[in-house]
Amino acid sequence: MSRIRGKDTKPEMAVRRLVHGMGFRYRLHRRDLPGRPDLVLPRHRKVILVHGCFWHSHAGCRAGRVPASNTAYWEPKLRRNVERDAASEEALRLAGWAVLVVWECEIGKTADLKDRLVGFLNGAAP
Repeated sequence: MSRIRGKDTKPEMAVRRLVHGMGFRYRLHRRDLPGRPDLVLPRHRKVILVHGCFWHSHAGCRAGRVPASNTAYWEPKLRRNVERDAASEEALRLAGWAVLVVWECEIGKTADLKDRLVGFLNGAAP
């Protein structure tokens, strides 16, 4: 578990490249914001959270399932992650930040992801 990366993951790097390529500049993992969002665009008051499907229990995704073995360990652990994510997103919204969640399984669909990012960053609701 100590080798599981929390920052600079492949999905996060892919989103960073797309956002930077669109001409937007951002800050990374600001500690003063709830949940330490992956990308923070202070000028636009927007944050982008890049979630791994397994670790954040993506509903409807094959990778978001709880492992069949040792469920007594995994179910509460993954449930706490989901609860913490919801609390962080709510706190960010209450503080006036617009929040976009990008799932790991969406990274492969680059054109769709880019359209979603453009819409979010140019003012459309997520």
